[in-house]
Amino acid sequence: MSSMAIPLSDLLSAAHLDASAWAAAGSTPVSGINYDSRRVQAGHGFFAFPGAGQDGRAFASDALARGAVAIFSETPAPADFSGLWIPVPHGRRALALMSRRLYSSVAELTLTGITGTNGKTTTCYLIDAILRGAGHVTGQVGTIEYHVAGEVRKAVNTTPESLDLYRLFDELRRRGGSHATMEVSSHALALGRVWGLRFTVAVFTNLTQDHLDFHRTMDGYFSAKCELFAGQDAAPPAFAVLNADDEWVGRVQPAASTRAIWYGMSECATLRAENVEMDFAGLRFDAMWEGRRTPVRSVLTGRFNLYNLLAAFGAGLAHGIEPEQIAAAIASRPAVPGRFEAVDCGQPFLVVVDYSHTDDALRNAIRVARALTRGRVITMFGCGGDRDRAKRPLMGQAAGELSDVVILTSDNPRSEDPIDIINDALVGLRRTDTRHSIELDRGRAIRLAIGEARPGDVVLLAGKGHEDYQVLKDRTLHFDDREEAREALAERGFGKAREPRS
Repeated sequence: MSSMAIPLSDLLSAAHLDASAWAAAGSTPVSGINYDSRRVQAGHGFFAFPGAGQDGRAFASDALARGAVAIFSETPAPADFSGLWIPVPHGRRALALMSRRLYSSVAELTLTGITGTNGKTTTCYLIDAILRGAGHVTGQVGTIEYHVAGEVRKAVNTTPESLDLYRLFDELRRRGGSHATMEVSSHALALGRVWGLRFTVAVFTNLTQDHLDFHRTMDGYFSAKCELFAGQDAAPPAFAVLNADDEWVGRVQPAASTRAIWYGMSECATLRAENVEMDFAGLRFDAMWEGRRTPVRSVLTGRFNLYNLLAAFGAGLAHGIEPEQIAAAIASRPAVPGRFEAVDCGQPFLVVVDYSHTDDALRNAIRVARALTRGRVITMFGCGGDRDRAKRPLMGQAAGELSDVVILTSDNPRSEDPIDIINDALVGLRRTDTRHSIELDRGRAIRLAIGEARPGDVVLLAGKGHEDYQVLKDRTLHFDDREEAREALAERGFGKAREPRS
């Protein structure tokens, strides 16, 4: 952002607000915007968002005391507020459009957005590797972490607020970046966090049941995803990379100006995988595109990762990168943290940690485990609290139908009673006759699963993946499935136990 302040009227116009209604204040110089009153500086505008937990209006006076020149809000001003209060019809859209005005250099970035229920993170990592392999300085925004020109930062949200995105992308531009790849969640699309961003390439991996606590219906969930391909106060993407084998994705109707690349295994796919081979060492296949056959090798394994690899390959093509260069970048990309990640301490059975927290993702992970094992599949999983309850019995049924042994445990119960969550999952699990047990303590549950394992088995620790915390009702604890698994294996005589935490 320029160090020079701009007139308030410019921000109002950028957000499609009637600047003439604020003629008296329109010439007021504004040097920045914020939605956190603690970060407000002299000359800033402050967004007072309404919320279930905290109402931003309560912090308006604090923002004013820190030097804010205007307050933007969807709700009326408090009766005792004496500053400039400007109503906006949709706060987050206004925040995004004002951010676009302040950080105008972001328009020079080539953006790739990935949406879908499963596979966003892996696909994001792969596309970033392809872009870097082609010589670009890149940024990456997603569930696990953010990257800015090679610097890694801890992720706060899968898709941050628009202002944070624009700040991050502006920094990327100032550090010589040209391309950014980001996961775009359905919440972000519905709430307006990416409003006004122009995506050059948009990817849709798949759609299965999730987040119905927010979207209510699958149609509502799908409609939110489709916003990425229509453009939100921005032109539609130049390219849409779409899963030809997914029923929901097949319903997407790209804009007339958008070129679609349909990927998959079926004959209708324009980018198709042939001669597929997979084992625990990875995937091998030929990518067929416009009559060209390109051998692809990856350390990732499983049918679901085949689709992630095809999606990334399609995005690379959309960016004009040669197929052989795409394949070389894929071959150099290591496994993604917490996505079917092996924990190897020399034991005669496999232990795998995976982020799967929907029934479809859990089925995919168990099927890969089944294909790799010479013995049984032992699945430990839980369901998150304060989230879509309808998917819990579906996850229980998926685990029961495909596993030999199931251990139900806690996974971020948040404000809910863990027993209530487990009872919801048991409804589906008990539709099968699979042997199962319940252990609320996740650390002990991991030890039960690993203690059950015999040579040739696969132990799948599902739900957390890369996460290193457990969210309880009154606190958040450090907890990492990978660390716990290594310690449990050490207790069985494999590898070494971790150092005790201070």
